[in-house]
Amino acid sequence: MEKIKLEDCYVSEDYGFILPDPLVKLPDFYNPWMDIAENLPELIETKSLRDVVSKLPELGIQHLKGHRQLRLARVVLSHIIMGYMWQNGETAGPKVLPRYLAVPYNQVSQILGLPLIIVHADLVLANWKRKDPTGPLTIENLSTIVSFPGGDSLQGFVLVTLLVEVAAIPAVKAIIQTVKAIQEDDRQTLLPTLQDMEQSINKMSAALQLMHDYVDSDVYYNTIRTFLAGWKNNPNMPEGLLYEGVSDEPLFFSGGSAAQSSVYHAFDELLGVQHRPESADFLLKMRSYMPPAHNKFINWVKEAPSLSEYVVKSEDPALLTTFNQCISALTELRSLHIRIVSKYVNAAGARARMKKNQENLGQEQQERGTGGSQVMTFLKSVRDTSKEGMLRHSTPGDH
Repeated sequence: MEKIKLEDCYVSEDYGFILPDPLVKLPDFYNPWMDIAENLPELIETKSLRDVVSKLPELGIQHLKGHRQLRLARVVLSHIIMGYMWQNGETAGPKVLPRYLAVPYNQVSQILGLPLIIVHADLVLANWKRKDPTGPLTIENLSTIVSFPGGDSLQGFVLVTLLVEVAAIPAVKAIIQTVKAIQEDDRQTLLPTLQDMEQSINKMSAALQLMHDYVDSDVYYNTIRTFLAGWKNNPNMPEGLLYEGVSDEPLFFSGGSAAQSSVYHAFDELLGVQHRPESADFLLKMRSYMPPAHNKFINWVKEAPSLSEYVVKSEDPALLTTFNQCISALTELRSLHIRIVSKYVNAAGARARMKKNQENLGQEQQERGTGGSQVMTFLKSVRDTSKEGMLRHSTPGDH
């Protein structure tokens, strides 16, 4: 198994998968983009974004230097493009993305290895700044760099999602230490490391609970969710999107989804969670919506010797119990995600349909997630297979 350099994976023990201290300003050459980005919610709400965008010059990317400038350019362009597509709400978006957006977006995305649509890494991992530069990573001290409409709820949605990633930082560190401990047959280190992981996963659940405090479910359903929709499996855009100057054929991409968060994939690989084919297929597709460096890290975990086999072979009851507590914590985190989706998508969607007097229409249809999956079926399947990762305590009759 190859040795891995964390910095090559854009993963760190201090920030996990989060981009450390993202830049908030591009070089002056890109002021036309930044001016739009800074006024994006207002331009979308007044339905004037497309007019303003139509006056943009086509800017080359030659003045973007280094990873962090490229990431900020991605954040800025991703937000402008989603605003451009869904300015008028969920009705059909434009069929063509003009070249002055499509071409530079494609060039930046090629270098970063990301698809031509907003992803979790743009919306959350690279889209944050501290209000007090020396202050902590708390919701009171954070704000987004670029925002969609949705006011406090939009801020809450992005920043609570970021706080889940912040809570996962000790778990990312524990994943790295666990792989090393198994390789070196170091049981002494393994037990406290797995205990750290369990604590970290429980803190992720506590962070996710903050959604209820900071995000209004109707604002999420009717406003925020719209800007995360993609053009794959989307009945409003059955023909996909033509990227002018990039491709002669329309392209299809899934929208933003929590399934694009690398940390859950790393847990599944480490803990040996085996998802059912349809869920596994969707999760695997979502890996191409992550920075390739993060994917490299997930594959490194995947190729490591099996943790569950090591725990079983060790016949150490404390190790086995702690492993199972990690599985329980992950299962509970996924159960919480189901309850949140039920409130923010299913219940809020039912209210929205009733408001439109569509009680008879689609009441029984299942909501799709922004990533295009049948969201409840998918989440329940992923939660149930997490639970199945539990290891049994061996009894004398087992041998």
